[in-house]
Amino acid sequence: MLKRLAYTLAISAVTAAPAFAHLAPEEHGSFMTGLIHPFSGADHMLAMIAVGLWASQIGGRARWAVPTAFVSLMALGFVLALIGAPLPFVEPGILASVIGLGLLVALAVKVPTAISAIIVGVFALFHGHAHGGELGTATALTFGAGFIASTALLHMAGLGIGMLVGGRSPLVTRALGAATAVGGAWLALG
Repeated sequence: MLKRLAYTLAISAVTAAPAFAHLAPEEHGSFMTGLIHPFSGADHMLAMIAVGLWASQIGGRARWAVPTAFVSLMALGFVLALIGAPLPFVEPGILASVIGLGLLVALAVKVPTAISAIIVGVFALFHGHAHGGELGTATALTFGAGFIASTALLHMAGLGIGMLVGGRSPLVTRALGAATAVGGAWLALG
């Protein structure tokens, strides 16, 4: 099963087109802009909520470890971009995260918490690098703090939905994952 998932993620990464959900650099800078930014693109919203949904499906320590890994590595990707460290395939990586995370939820894939944290962490690097790559101003850190805060809120929303709905009807959570994957594919093809 993990082999098929790896192939699917690789194909998604190679064939994905840019989402173009990012703001122009001159519009960035404030905490509030950073806070609002993840709500401005379907790619961000779908991926962030899917992280919470998947963490709720795995349960236990994953409920806090998986979202924490995402936020931490997203912040690292942001800093890497600010200092000029290159990361190839950023936009395809973001779209692959939407599709991949949606598939993980749709298939209710349960792997050890450390492995799930690594998976979301890799995706998070792309998200963070995209944000940092758009900036270059002294206000980058305030923007970064804003988008980190709203990312955590979106993770909590996904976790809450997963715990509320998934406890009663796991198929609904899986359907949300499938819808996320389809949404990611639509973004990739659109």
